[in-house]
Amino acid sequence: MMLLEKSLAVIFALLVIATLANGLLVWRRPGKDWRELTLRIRTWWVIIVLFSLAILSPPWLALTFFALVSFMALKEFLTLAPSRQTDRMPLLWMFIAIPINYWLIGINWYGMFVVFIPVYAFLFLPVRMVIAGDTQGFLRYASQHHWSLMTTVFAFSHVAFLLVLPDDGKQTGALLVLFLVGLTEFNDIAQYLWGKSMGRIKVIPKVSPNKTLAGLVGGVVTTTLAAAVLGPLMTPLSIPMAMLAGLIIGISGFCGDVVMSAIKRDIGVKDSGTLLPGHGGILDRLDSLIFTAPVFFHFIRYFYY
Repeated sequence: MMLLEKSLAVIFALLVIATLANGLLVWRRPGKDWRELTLRIRTWWVIIVLFSLAILSPPWLALTFFALVSFMALKEFLTLAPSRQTDRMPLLWMFIAIPINYWLIGINWYGMFVVFIPVYAFLFLPVRMVIAGDTQGFLRYASQHHWSLMTTVFAFSHVAFLLVLPDDGKQTGALLVLFLVGLTEFNDIAQYLWGKSMGRIKVIPKVSPNKTLAGLVGGVVTTTLAAAVLGPLMTPLSIPMAMLAGLIIGISGFCGDVVMSAIKRDIGVKDSGTLLPGHGGILDRLDSLIFTAPVFFHFIRYFYY
């Protein structure tokens, strides 16, 4: 069994343990409401199965999977923040940008990928909006469109680019993706547990009242230590570089979480959607990854590729 398959087997084993523990809690304490926890674990099964199939698939199929996730995330974002009737054509071009963006990844054209959405789409969309002749709320909606495209497509697609970044014919790219996604989710859990057990000082109470200094520091330190153990096993990273990667993932993951919380608070919703029972919407699961993916990608590319 290859390292990638062994790593995925460990993840499934942990999920089985979580499922059994949840069943035990339901059996031992039937009077308590465990529905949300049960839903969260069931949804995790679906997420992990689909994610595992994607990174085990041929690159073209994996990129198609991540492109579909970007499509659903962009659609969810635009549902949260409705646009003007006159912006129908710019919105169509935003969705057309998704297959182009992932095609650039598929052919490993980094130079065009890194400017296609941040530069060309950034310049094209407001021009297309101007053609409609509607100036009411122009700046707000132009900003909103570009932000949604940058987060749900460009930033997130760095996860997919990790798959094709190492040109060695091995599973290095898939292991890099697993390392990034695994540590990002681990960081979220660690920050939550540290915050619940020791959190007193609020970090950003007006944006995310549950975020505490203990949660932030504890999560970042725990993630850094986990990276030091997993990095040399799964990636080309040495222990010092793995610790630096863990530190980057811990901090940027926190930033992604609170930024997306600010967006939801501004819109006036608790969750970004209902597609993932027990979790909310796609953006609720991608919030940290939207920030960790591009930061980790450029870190690993600069030093190793």
